[in-house]
Amino acid sequence: MNFEVLLVSEPGFEPVYAKPGDAGADLRSTETLVISAGSRALVKTGVRIAMPDGFVGLVHPRSGLAAKHGITVLNAPGTVDAGYRGEIMVTLLNTSTEEFAIERGDRIAQLVFQRFEKARFIEVIELPESSRGDSGFGSSGRS
Repeated sequence: MNFEVLLVSEPGFEPVYAKPGDAGADLRSTETLVISAGSRALVKTGVRIAMPDGFVGLVHPRSGLAAKHGITVLNAPGTVDAGYRGEIMVTLLNTSTEEFAIERGDRIAQLVFQRFEKARFIEVIELPESSRGDSGFGSSGRS
């Protein structure tokens, strides 16, 4: 399904799908900065959007930055709500032991759009049983 996303961006910083079939459109940094080892930075993209109700924009890490340099999106995926009109900024985390330089125009994250359903919360006294029950982390055995 195609849908329209209203876009305001710094010239030349529009989100772009690198290849046909890509789910994520690249977001780029509008600033030059260095992220120290083990540190995080809020990076500007120069992009503001408006999407239809019932959709969310999800900001994902770029796999190449993660694999090669240990750079990830701290709150991955970041959530851009349909009603948000401010600049999309990406909180990058440098998990490596070396500083990482970002130049203006570097691709730093991907923006994926997804349709979602709203829940209607119903208060109950207890929840129905399930095969898992209340077993938590690691309860399904070894990886």
